[in-house]
Amino acid sequence: MGFTHLDDDHVCGAAEFFFFEHALKYQSKERPKIGEIWVPAAVIIEDKPEGDAGVVQAEARYRLKNKKGIRVFSRPDRLREWMKKQGLNIEDCHDFIIDAGRIVPGFNLIGDGIEFFVHSPFAERCDDNTVIDRNDASLVFQVRFVDGTAAADLILSADTSQEVWTSIVKVTKYHKREDRLRWNIFKLSHHCSYLSLGPEKGKDKTTPVAEVKWLFEEQSQNGCYVVSTSDPIPSKDTDQPPHRQAANYYKGVMADRDGDFMVTMEHPSIEAPQAIVFEIGPAGLTYRQADSGGKLAAAVAAARGTPAPPAQRVGFGRHD
Repeated sequence: MGFTHLDDDHVCGAAEFFFFEHALKYQSKERPKIGEIWVPAAVIIEDKPEGDAGVVQAEARYRLKNKKGIRVFSRPDRLREWMKKQGLNIEDCHDFIIDAGRIVPGFNLIGDGIEFFVHSPFAERCDDNTVIDRNDASLVFQVRFVDGTAAADLILSADTSQEVWTSIVKVTKYHKREDRLRWNIFKLSHHCSYLSLGPEKGKDKTTPVAEVKWLFEEQSQNGCYVVSTSDPIPSKDTDQPPHRQAANYYKGVMADRDGDFMVTMEHPSIEAPQAIVFEIGPAGLTYRQADSGGKLAAAVAAARGTPAPPAQRVGFGRHD
């Protein structure tokens, strides 16, 4: 289970829904247990978050202190300092802390048909500023699926800004790992905000900065999908995302790639939205009508040690 960052629209309801090990009041047989929690380092070191964010932080800290059931992404100096105050040595927790540029241990393409490559967060995003910017310190992965000779790449991008995307692209190119930014499905950053493309919204279409333009126009594969986990795209200007100008840019890219721009709260209709589900199987990547398996079901079989299903599925709901 991953918590990309502590903004309310990414953790709201967690305290009422999940079984958390750090306190008895969050424990009952009706609550689903979490085998392993994935969080950015910012979740551990943030100062006194409130509400459900505070509950998620308390659980993550509890698990890290007990060295079980957690993966923390990036190791800023502030994490090292916090751990020292808790009587922990960051080197002793090496198995639980993952840096950008690595594949997450525990999954592999040969045995599981899936792997997770970490693009962000970068450690300096937590060390450079007194107040942590949750969006810029959030989780970004490339998820690679393989089924026989079929393969598909998914980008999961949380609420990442264009400044962070610029850094990700530059670092990836420097290490000559451009394939790690190839994609067939792209879960848009920040609910189709123009700020994930460029600094200016634009009159009718957002113009992306050069690195983001390369990411979408050069790394997208034919027949790809862009998914906006957001409210319906408005016809007029709005302050909060989704922004129609950003959507117009993505729609243009999809037209060039024979792809599809999809919005969770418009799918299949605004009146009755359902999860957007894709299947990766022997026939390749296939869009499916929503069903009960709609919530990011890929890797569940591998995580539980049960036989893999005939095909893997990935799905998106309102604010995934």
